[in-house]
Amino acid sequence: MYFLGLAANYKGMDILRHTFAFGTQKDSDALRAYLAAHYGTSYNHVALYHNGRSALAVALKSLIPEKSEVVVTGFTCCAVVQAVRAAHCTPVYADINRETLHYGRAELEKTLKNHKNIKAIIVQNTLGIPVDISELEEVCKEQDLVIIEDLAHCAGVRYADGREVGTVGRAAALSFGKGKAIDTISGGALILLNPEDKPIKQPTKRPYFSETLADRWYPFHGRMIRTFHYLGLGKILTAILLKLGCIERSADSRLSATTRLTHWQAKLVLSKFQKLPKKGRPPIRDHYFVEDRGELLKRLHKVGYMFNEIWYEVPISPARYYKRMHFDEEACPVATAVADEIINLPTYYSKSDLTPAYKIIKEYKIDEK
Repeated sequence: MYFLGLAANYKGMDILRHTFAFGTQKDSDALRAYLAAHYGTSYNHVALYHNGRSALAVALKSLIPEKSEVVVTGFTCCAVVQAVRAAHCTPVYADINRETLHYGRAELEKTLKNHKNIKAIIVQNTLGIPVDISELEEVCKEQDLVIIEDLAHCAGVRYADGREVGTVGRAAALSFGKGKAIDTISGGALILLNPEDKPIKQPTKRPYFSETLADRWYPFHGRMIRTFHYLGLGKILTAILLKLGCIERSADSRLSATTRLTHWQAKLVLSKFQKLPKKGRPPIRDHYFVEDRGELLKRLHKVGYMFNEIWYEVPISPARYYKRMHFDEEACPVATAVADEIINLPTYYSKSDLTPAYKIIKEYKIDEK
């Protein structure tokens, strides 16, 4: 059986390396030094956090005034919105381009006309699909807007002009959460790229012991859940582990600007960064637009593909938090339609592994004109 989520990208030895990893302060220092060198900034302009939303919130607090408006793609996770609100700013949703799953110049300019207090934009490169950064950069220079690059989906990707994501804006925020481009179950980093900006204070507070324990054992628990799915008991085991606090849903992670990344996760992050392709990496998920998605997912499930963990099943995911996001569907019709039609497949499986799934998806695929 094949899974989208539940740490399905962790195989035998990967699970053991993660569960029994050990790190010290030197490992966190080494990661900060590596990120500083990689993205062309100073050591004191890099900080490590317990999750990516914390890094993003600190980026906004560091670079723009409170009560500013911030452009967010209308197809994203609630964590981004949570970070904007934690910085005492207001998220402004920009509709997306169907091809890139992100706003482009036209969508950004339309949004700017309707909102006069925008001070920054967050560029996400959804699923690892690079936007046309040059055109967004032009608009931001004209309007004196700060660009913050969110690298959760796209660390290691390159834009069409050859520049690596994370090297264009004033700041780059990384997430090391479940299924992200760099995955250590949780974690994040902030990189300020302008040496004239005030250095960032590295947080020193450790995560709660329960959080660290859940992070350590999540790949193992994910393996258990996947195994129990064969017996029809996967949902029951998931519910039990959630109730006991042994696992945590990604969207539920708490935001804290004072809580650091663990040293052992820093060691794992550095190792994974060093293994990224030098010439750029492909998207972390493939995607298709389909009709009758619910029926399609049921058919895929019957032949062994558990692909229900969609990015994103509502414009601002997950669905259980959607009403709190105050998303204007009429103002973002493309994002709203895409959220109803998209299905995505993990790129950590081979094409041969997914061949039966592709055949079924083809029957439901929407022909783009």
